[in-house]
Amino acid sequence: MSENKAHIAQKAPYAVEVEAGKSYWYCTCGKTGGQPFCDGSHKGSSFVPKEYKAEKSGTAYFCGCRHSSNGVTCDGNHQKL
Repeated sequence: MSENKAHIAQKAPYAVEVEAGKSYWYCTCGKTGGQPFCDGSHKGSSFVPKEYKAEKSGTAYFCGCRHSSNGVTCDGNHQKL
C-alpha cells in the first residue's frame, strides 16, 4: 500500500448498525480484514484509524472506497471511481 493512498476496499458503503454514544474506529488505510473497522493493518504506514462516535442508534453507512468528503461516512463518491 502506498504511504499516502488508501486501498479501495469496495465501491459501495458498509451498512453497520451502531449504538448511540459508542465509538467505532474506522479503518483509513482500507487494508483491514474487518471492514470497515481498524484491525491494525496500517502498522508501519502513515495511516491512523478515525473515531466515529454514534450520535444515535441505527444504521450508519461507512465509506468503502476511502474517497468520501464526509470523512468516515459515505457521500456517494464511489460512483465516480
